[in-house]
Amino acid sequence: MKKITTPNDPTHHIAVFQETTIRRVWHNAEWWFSVVDVCATLTASPDAGAYWRKLKQRLNAEGGQPVTFCHGLKLTASDGKQRETDCANTEGLFRIIQAIPSPKAEPFKRWLAQVGYERVKEIENPEIARATFGVTPGEHSQLKGLDVVNTGNNLRDHMTDLELIFTMLGEASTTEIARRSDAQGFDENRTSAKEGGKIAGNARKALEAKTGKKVVSKTNYLAAPSTPDLLADMTPAQPAKPKTRIRKKPAKRE
Repeated sequence: MKKITTPNDPTHHIAVFQETTIRRVWHNAEWWFSVVDVCATLTASPDAGAYWRKLKQRLNAEGGQPVTFCHGLKLTASDGKQRETDCANTEGLFRIIQAIPSPKAEPFKRWLAQVGYERVKEIENPEIARATFGVTPGEHSQLKGLDVVNTGNNLRDHMTDLELIFTMLGEASTTEIARRSDAQGFDENRTSAKEGGKIAGNARKALEAKTGKKVVSKTNYLAAPSTPDLLADMTPAQPAKPKTRIRKKPAKRE
């Protein structure tokens, strides 16, 4: 998949599978993909729109009711205009793919499992973290020394229990707010992230006021002792090996 750049970059609404483009939009805190584009990718049909209409009719006849997991969302059409297009989230697409006979179906499922559940880290996470903790993920990582410790720099793995709890509260609040407000696009979801993070931030401040202790700390959950003295203390003493006695050969008689 092409790297997501900035929110104003038009290519950030495009995902790429085997050199074919699939339009997508960030809606209700998750990615939604153009069903027509997916049909075009899997079937190589000259008229993917007609293919999807027939498939939708067949699924309806079989009781699948794709309308329950497809929504009309605005995507950029080939003429550059925003047009309402049938879109499905990752779960909905998996159901649609099951009905499409294609040798590309299995590799597409693997690709979708990775791309479909991606979070927009460049947009959402910093907003939630800043409102929750008052610092960005980068600043939080530096505080824990993850910029110098070779640990893979996965901040969440090194958080304390309280840091994890408030992170999860901010993320869950953001998701719920985005769904309730039917947030569409990056700007609306960024607003939801700020509001969700603020809820967690207020809870953090209330706890800090009650305990007199900051939640954000330098404590690194996975940090291992790195000084020679500490490492020496952790190494169990090895029993001394008994000395081997060397027997001298008797002198030869002349």
